[in-house]
Amino acid sequence: MNETVKNIVTRKSCSDFKPEHISREELDEIIEAGLNAPSGMNSQCVRLIAVQDDETVKRLSGLNAAIAKEAMAKINPAMAENFPADPFYGARDVIAVVADKKGGTYIYDGSLAMGNLMNAAWSMGIDSRWIHRAKEVFDTEEGKKILEKCGITDDVEGIGFCILGHAAAEKEKTEIKPNRVFYL
Repeated sequence: MNETVKNIVTRKSCSDFKPEHISREELDEIIEAGLNAPSGMNSQCVRLIAVQDDETVKRLSGLNAAIAKEAMAKINPAMAENFPADPFYGARDVIAVVADKKGGTYIYDGSLAMGNLMNAAWSMGIDSRWIHRAKEVFDTEEGKKILEKCGITDDVEGIGFCILGHAAAEKEKTEIKPNRVFYL
């Protein structure tokens, strides 16, 4: 199996990170992979917000948790009570993926960027996880202020948060469900 395919096949999500940052060089290499993801008609509508500032990571995680708990409380109050206080699982580094809505396939383009970020990280020995609710976070006033601080003034939508770091413990690979491939 070639090395790229091996990295894709063995990648797994992390839900318990060591309390340390990855290096700026590692972060920049992962970002380069995200920026090189395919995009519809080469629109390159994806914007990446790299966050290594502990306070901003905590703010983003807190906004995410509040949104998740509110949504869950409407569906299942018991589930909301048990939601983790830190949906970023202790990760100290985050890449927020947002995309300009003028890119016709911006949601798909952002999703491809997220995949590239996670696969690049794994190939470098760095763990990651896709955290949802970026759309809702960047729709809040506080989320909009973060975008403004970055100089992002386009009409963007949050796609996801790629949390990064080193796993605190080894995790087994999830079994792949059978009967999901069809040949004609």
